[in-house]
Amino acid sequence: MSKKAIILISFFIVLSAGFLGYAGYVIKGETGTFFGKEKLPVLGVPGHTVQGFSFTDQDGKTKAKADVAGKIYVAEFFFTTCTGICPKMNANMDQVYAKYKDKPDFLILSHTVDPDHDSIPVLKAYANKHKADSKNWWFLTGDKKQLYRMARQAYLVDDGTYTGEEDFVHTQWFALVDKQGRIRGLYEGTKKQDVDKLITDIDRLMEE
Repeated sequence: MSKKAIILISFFIVLSAGFLGYAGYVIKGETGTFFGKEKLPVLGVPGHTVQGFSFTDQDGKTKAKADVAGKIYVAEFFFTTCTGICPKMNANMDQVYAKYKDKPDFLILSHTVDPDHDSIPVLKAYANKHKADSKNWWFLTGDKKQLYRMARQAYLVDDGTYTGEEDFVHTQWFALVDKQGRIRGLYEGTKKQDVDKLITDIDRLMEE
């Protein structure tokens, strides 16, 4: 091989290395990663965020959208007398709570779908059973229609429509919400592998 050919090959190798380095810089700037994991997707129609709400927690305190602003949280829907999926869901949620209970910018919102039965004292007893501090794990009750609207329109964990007092939401899905109120993932709360992924994704979201 001639000296000129060797020089040309060396030039292109250096040029290629420089280009790849620049591309890595651009990728890092656009996605927040450097040839690593992409950001979590944003679910729902473009611009979808969790709408306003007003519920009451297990301590009788009003909780509204302003109280979750700037926090990462997981939302679920359950009822205290459930003997099917709910015990499994909240046993798995215990694992999430155990890992993040000391994080000031993290919350869990557990909404009852049976507000007629799940009064504040009932929710308080249920929260105590799970050793849940109302500082960052809220068990919420309120108007049934608003609760169901949040499940379906805000958190996207149920695809039904409200049909009146006989309507009932029974869903195993957890929704992961970012600090801007956007849905960043849905996970089957009855499945360990999904809950493990939820924990991984919470970590990823905290790094964004």
